[in-house]
Amino acid sequence: MTVTRRQILAFGAATAAVTLVGIPVSKVLAAAPEMDAKIKEFTGGATPGEGKLTLTAPEIAENGNTVPISVSVDSPMTAEDHVVAVMVLAEGNPSPGVATFHFTPLSGKAEASTRIRLAKTQNVVAVARMSDGSVYMAASEVKVTIGGCGG
Repeated sequence: MTVTRRQILAFGAATAAVTLVGIPVSKVLAAAPEMDAKIKEFTGGATPGEGKLTLTAPEIAENGNTVPISVSVDSPMTAEDHVVAVMVLAEGNPSPGVATFHFTPLSGKAEASTRIRLAKTQNVVAVARMSDGSVYMAASEVKVTIGGCGG
């Protein structure tokens, strides 16, 4: 049996396609444990409470490439009581860590907004770490109609 150049090229292209498809799938499957690990690392193992932190995201995003979100934390922002950082995660993205905002008492307000990419319909989670060691969490489900991260 002789192998033609066309068959070799087709086999190579098929192998490359299988390899490329396998990489994102494994990253997506590992996203939930990776997200939990990132939250535990950020919180130092503390259990997040509710309240103080507000996450604003659209209920439906027509395009996953540019989803506007904002976070705000109810804090006096004094030297004794202020927000240290807020981390934003997207549980369904290949890499769940989206952004981390750092604050000081000189920030005045603990508010930030940005646009993020979402691969598919998923929960967006924000975690705030306070200067006293307390941690707060908020989540919002965003329904994406057109994927932004290869979705």
